[in-house]
Amino acid sequence: MGKSSKSVAGVLFLCGTPIGNMRDVTLRVLDTLGQVDIIVCEDTRRTRKLLSMYDISKPLLTYREDNKERAGAKIIQMLEEGKNIALVSDAGMPGISDPGSHIVCECINRGIDVSVVPGANAALSALVISGLPANRFAFEGFLPRKRGARIKRLREIANEERTIIFYESPLRFRQTLEDMLEVFGDRRIAIARELTKKFETVLRGTISQVLKEMESLLERGEFVIVVAGAEKLKEKYGKEEELARVQKLIEEGYSLGESVRIVAALSGEVSRRELYDLALRKLKAPEVT
Repeated sequence: MGKSSKSVAGVLFLCGTPIGNMRDVTLRVLDTLGQVDIIVCEDTRRTRKLLSMYDISKPLLTYREDNKERAGAKIIQMLEEGKNIALVSDAGMPGISDPGSHIVCECINRGIDVSVVPGANAALSALVISGLPANRFAFEGFLPRKRGARIKRLREIANEERTIIFYESPLRFRQTLEDMLEVFGDRRIAIARELTKKFETVLRGTISQVLKEMESLLERGEFVIVVAGAEKLKEKYGKEEELARVQKLIEEGYSLGESVRIVAALSGEVSRRELYDLALRKLKAPEVT
């Protein structure tokens, strides 16, 4: 495995673990877990199940959101002493919706090498199976727990045109869908639960359709919600672009009537009468001809 040639410090390996089916682990991840000095994980019980299945025995250190400062300092100390460390999450890639990004930043700031050993990922797995556009997407992760903050965040991204991916717990899942219906409207979505496991479930349809189908669905395990992006919206506050062009032509010496006629012909999106009325109301003292 070897140490970095830049320093005597060890290397932090970011190892992707299965998101459900324990056979979804790469040979390179298993090699890395077997060779490092210590494995840092969220929950030692879950990580031991994986290690036991592949006959790997290594010391484990718990690293979670509630102890990231204390445990993070210990991890940095061990790396600086030359130990190689593997960081894993309970499922998927570390650093996504867990404190892994915190320790990565600490390592980078201190000049400690970080290496990635890729594996499964719930967000991307749900995206490619959703049937929604996957060429451009945005990952939001978990929304705020409190409804007011959640609604506020949904409104902030309501006009996002890319496919959006969320994580949600079974406790807030139904309420989150209802909030999305209120803010986004009845968009197409896909929800995925228990991906790669025996009872893998994927529901597709509009938000209202999925809410109805979920009445008989056992709500357990973490959900991935994939939501279609917003359709392109016309200018939210009126024909601002056309008005700006009219104003520019007026400033160049054209009359209001001439400016409106030129812009309306070029735009094709607004009638001359509508644009003229808007200009009278909104532009600064336009010249009336």
